[in-house]
Amino acid sequence: MKAAVAVIAALLAIVGNVPYLIDIVKRRVQPHPYTWMIWTIVSCIIFFGQVAKGAGIGALPTAASEIFTVIIFLFSLRYGFKHIVRSDTYFLIAALLGIIPWILTKDPTISVIIAVSIDLIAFIPTIRKTWHFPATETPILYSMNALRHILALFSLRTYNIATTLHSVVMIITNTIMTVLIVKPRKKAQ
Repeated sequence: MKAAVAVIAALLAIVGNVPYLIDIVKRRVQPHPYTWMIWTIVSCIIFFGQVAKGAGIGALPTAASEIFTVIIFLFSLRYGFKHIVRSDTYFLIAALLGIIPWILTKDPTISVIIAVSIDLIAFIPTIRKTWHFPATETPILYSMNALRHILALFSLRTYNIATTLHSVVMIITNTIMTVLIVKPRKKAQ
């Protein structure tokens, strides 16, 4: 049963990411390159932390998502959001500096906690961008990510901070992103 749920969650990664990639190439969305660069690094850390702490087949959705995260980062370099502000660079630096404690620790749980914290810091430029330019994102990716992470929780073989924290935080942040994209806001006059 857990294997089936993990496969479905991995398929949701495909369902959410393939249209997003198409939208990038067609210039309908503009991923923030700083965010996607950090997510590429962090997703890799989280995947190996989940594996080390016994996630089993429950790490499959993270692995599937990581493949797309790398591709989206590479696409963001060419087709991504170009209106980078100074605060975005500060968050990038903070996220990169957060990798140092991860390198120094040998504990998978502490590594995942640090990686999730870095993930949240990296999310801030994309949230800022989406708040000001909601048309630069599409809700399919973020809504599928929230659903994927819900299913990923049910597919885990072992439940502990290292295996669950990332999914819980991603359910919250991806739901926030979906709301930011679809909820109409009044224009400043």
